[in-house]
Amino acid sequence: MTEPPERPAGLPGSLEPGPGEPRAPLLPPDLDATIVLLRHGESAWISEGRFQGQGDSPLSPLGLRQATLAAARLAAPHEPPGLPVPAGPPTALLHSPLSRTAATARAVSDAMAQASSFGQPVPPEPDPGFLEIGQGEWEGLPGATIIERWGSILEGWRADPLTAWAPGGESLPAVDERVRASLRRLLGRLVTAAPPLAGGRSHVLGYADRPGDEPWAVIVGHDGVFKVTLLALLDLPLSHFWTFPFALCGITIVELRRGRSRLRLHNAVEHLASLEREARASSAGSEGTFAARDTERRSTGAL
Repeated sequence: MTEPPERPAGLPGSLEPGPGEPRAPLLPPDLDATIVLLRHGESAWISEGRFQGQGDSPLSPLGLRQATLAAARLAAPHEPPGLPVPAGPPTALLHSPLSRTAATARAVSDAMAQASSFGQPVPPEPDPGFLEIGQGEWEGLPGATIIERWGSILEGWRADPLTAWAPGGESLPAVDERVRASLRRLLGRLVTAAPPLAGGRSHVLGYADRPGDEPWAVIVGHDGVFKVTLLALLDLPLSHFWTFPFALCGITIVELRRGRSRLRLHNAVEHLASLEREARASSAGSEGTFAARDTERRSTGAL
């Protein structure tokens, strides 16, 4: 089904308010649902210590392996240790249109189509609302180059991203607007798919918890845009942008109960343990190389 065209903010039919207008609550008041956030695997630019933004860097060989392992985890979500998601396949599998997220989403879709999983395809759907934050002139450049040319702006971005960002890049309020528009569309689909609310479910964990039948969805995205997404879902201000980091192919789960959100899982990466063990074994004879690569990654940041 073709989506209706979006209307500019503030006009009739728009998903977002105009300047100065009150913002409607994001979460529908009577919705029980679950949203899973999966960051993509390592890209070629990440392995080289380059800033990404909306630059379309593909998955590295390691990133492809990470995506395969994360997909297998989501395709068998109730195998111990179980993930807190409902029974049955997800209602939607959305992803940023960039190649690193599209490839990660395809891995999830393929894994879920296997007979050992849900046995039916969950088609990946690109959604530009979940594109990574545009980093303008920084995209594709090594971190050292950005520090040399724009060191004060970079420090400002890391200290207060509401007042400083990459030249030619996106501001956080602009990203928040497109993220919320995409979330509203997704939440509308979850409302449509949701069964009637059932009473008697405890809000406290540990009381014979079993997977419910409410709808759930998977979004495959990026570190920066997921920071904004999670703040929106938890109703936290953008000033908390640096509060929640997102690991490569880490799984984060937000549960909605009666229109209230709660963070059930953040940055689960136990499915990548085999790669970590392999990397440690390999680094035993290459400590200098791995130390230099880790130092470069820490100095450049993920965006």
